[in-house]
Amino acid sequence: MRSIALLAYDGIGAFHLAAPFTIFGEDWTHLGLPKFDLRLFVPTPGEIRCSLGSRLDVAAGPEAMAAADMIIIPSWAIDAGPAPEALLAGLRAAHTRGAKIVGLCLGAFLLAEAGVLDGRSATTHWAYAANFANRFPQVSLDPQVLYIDHGDVATSAGTAAGLDCCLHLLRQSQGAELAARLARQLVIPPFRQGGQAQFVDNSIPSRESASSLSRTLEWAQSRLGQKLDVDLLAERAGMSRRSFTRHFRQTMGESLGDWLLRQRLAEAQKRLETTPASIEQIAYDCGFGSPLTLRLAFAKMLKTSPSRYRREFSA
Repeated sequence: MRSIALLAYDGIGAFHLAAPFTIFGEDWTHLGLPKFDLRLFVPTPGEIRCSLGSRLDVAAGPEAMAAADMIIIPSWAIDAGPAPEALLAGLRAAHTRGAKIVGLCLGAFLLAEAGVLDGRSATTHWAYAANFANRFPQVSLDPQVLYIDHGDVATSAGTAAGLDCCLHLLRQSQGAELAARLARQLVIPPFRQGGQAQFVDNSIPSRESASSLSRTLEWAQSRLGQKLDVDLLAERAGMSRRSFTRHFRQTMGESLGDWLLRQRLAEAQKRLETTPASIEQIAYDCGFGSPLTLRLAFAKMLKTSPSRYRREFSA
């Protein structure tokens, strides 16, 4: 894998473009890595502007995909209407001839529109997961992971996960030692544990007026270390158990037990990031009862451990 085609388009986020360029476009030969032939292309040749306002005049169009070993779609303007047919056809043709197709962040939308993800699993930024699932039911979406690689097609979660995916692709191509050497140079983990569930916003949805339910949930959030159950919260909200359960699920889209687990995990994450408290103390303070229960919850929901999470996210 030496020849790489990297899509740019008008309005692209600067970081989305910079992440794959940092891994494959910079000269890292002093680290023992090869110099990749990375070339920008655009849907229609001409001048584009990135989110910082910088202008780029790119002469190559979708035909640049024809000779590339790997094609990277770093993001996509998903609200701009159907993608140009020349771009979609180029992706399909490149995939058919054996080129690696990579969709980082919202770039997964373009891959799905081209049909190269049909019948496959894929991921994208968690905030756009529902949009993706509704538009592309033929793709099995997994919004929990940082990236998914099928060998011929790969997708990643949002923003920084593009770096994780590109490092993974470099590791596949050049081996773990050289990929780790570059990761050290960039001061990033060579392999990040866990998935994007670690980053999902778990806050209570905002409301124009504070309902009895939202006030009750805010009260519960401030007492996560205590025993909290349906009966207690229903009484606090002035509802019957049955009414509270129905209203909670209609409003929050999940059971009270699932919501409490997510809130306790979010509080544990915050404490691991910002305090020196022991994992045992955090487990009790957040309502898990024991460090083992906390570790099991982290393993199941975040695909990592409290210790690893603290190492990667603490200030």
